[in-house]
Amino acid sequence: MAGKHSSVSGSAPEAPPRFADAQGGSLTNHLLIAMPQLLDPNFAQTVEPTTADIAAQPVLRGGPVHTDRGFVLHRPGGQWDHTHRVSDTIQVTTSRDVLAAMARGEGPSDAFIALGYAGWESGQLEREMKENAWASMPVDARVVFELPFEERWAGAWRLMGVDVDRLSTEAGHA
Repeated sequence: MAGKHSSVSGSAPEAPPRFADAQGGSLTNHLLIAMPQLLDPNFAQTVEPTTADIAAQPVLRGGPVHTDRGFVLHRPGGQWDHTHRVSDTIQVTTSRDVLAAMARGEGPSDAFIALGYAGWESGQLEREMKENAWASMPVDARVVFELPFEERWAGAWRLMGVDVDRLSTEAGHA
């Protein structure tokens, strides 16, 4: 029983060491740092990514459905457990192995992470498109990977040849 606290003699067990200044036992505003003996590949030696550029990468909101699920949108390449081809130039991976590879600096090129996704019931998207809530265009990797996030919406319109500032907010059908 070495290493365990016991009170065989009736005395109170020795208090475990206090790390960081956990007030009242709460772990709020604390990091969880994996101990050296934790060998589970999902958690071993974790606190933060090993490359600064991954740590600075934003996590995007992919949509309102299952916001606890993550997706990595990336250019083709690499072997991940659950990768789906969106187009010749875009793939989406939903397995954790891609995140671990990204943290090691071995992940796919031009990738970003999103939480959640958008979903529609049968006929809903078509109805919303008729109501001018959505437009569509063929996927273009330049919009997805080359434009800064804040420029993607306007950039997609530009690629379609539309000056978004001149669009009317009123819908009409000829």
